[in-house]
Amino acid sequence: MPGPKWPDDGLTSFQRFRQQQSPRGMKQLRLWVPDPHRPEFAAEARRQGLLLRGRPEEAEALDFIAAAVEWPEP
Repeated sequence: MPGPKWPDDGLTSFQRFRQQQSPRGMKQLRLWVPDPHRPEFAAEARRQGLLLRGRPEEAEALDFIAAAVEWPEP
């Protein structure tokens, strides 16, 4: 049984997928984010958390997280 016939356009399936998405109003986005597995990540997160402790921005951030995440019932 022969496999599916692919267009002989020299494109990869991912390139074809991107071409299909563009007319649909979609744009590819690449982000570089801090690696949470690196040892300095935890130290920096702690440092920033301590800077926020007791400030109005802390409550605002925690309220945002609580509203954005569906937390399991205890």
